[in-house]
Amino acid sequence: MANDPIIRLRGVTKTYGSGPTAFQALKGVDLEIERGDFVAVMGPSGSGKSTTMNILGCLDVPTSGEFRFHGHHVERLDRDQRALLRRKYLGFVFQGFNLLSRTTALENVELPLLYRGEDRQTRHASGLAALDKVGLKPWWDHTPAELSGGQQQRVAIARAIVTNPDVLLADEPTGNLDSERSIEIMELLTDLNRNSGITVLMVTHEADMAAFARTIVHFKDGLVESIEKGARS
Repeated sequence: MANDPIIRLRGVTKTYGSGPTAFQALKGVDLEIERGDFVAVMGPSGSGKSTTMNILGCLDVPTSGEFRFHGHHVERLDRDQRALLRRKYLGFVFQGFNLLSRTTALENVELPLLYRGEDRQTRHASGLAALDKVGLKPWWDHTPAELSGGQQQRVAIARAIVTNPDVLLADEPTGNLDSERSIEIMELLTDLNRNSGITVLMVTHEADMAAFARTIVHFKDGLVESIEKGARS
């Protein structure tokens, strides 16, 4: 249904290992993410937020419980099916940028389309359009070494949105940036959320960065401790 949450977790657990050394990272997480929301995920180390994000990004699977994406049971998919889901619907932004050092900004942005098997002309046009959205089209032929940290993160965001994903997962996207560049990146994510309709899920330790979100989810001891509305709601 169109009004259903884009993401729904019900009783999700995650246990690593077995026997007396087993560690239960998630203890029964219930969470719903509405289409078009901007969600900040917060919590101390070991709270379960990163494990949850790995599950939401189809990089890991629950030990038990239900994970629905667009109404489909993701926990029932095999590895190849989850890879297809990632490729079609999800974009990822990381703290460390993860750009290829010897390739241009455009070539970095085109990578997801290359994996999809798109032709060169399509990759080029889509890559330039994505760079334009993040304000870096004039720098398309620059390598990462020729760009500032903020510009490199913009390239990484362009790479994440070049496939027109439904959901953008950002892991500490401002962690390697100074305050001014951090605000620029948060304003960019806010603009993509508002004007492109991309659902944004962002892990952050910084309350001032979380303030850009519409919804703030707090994790503690493997559970969702609280959910509150952000300043933008």
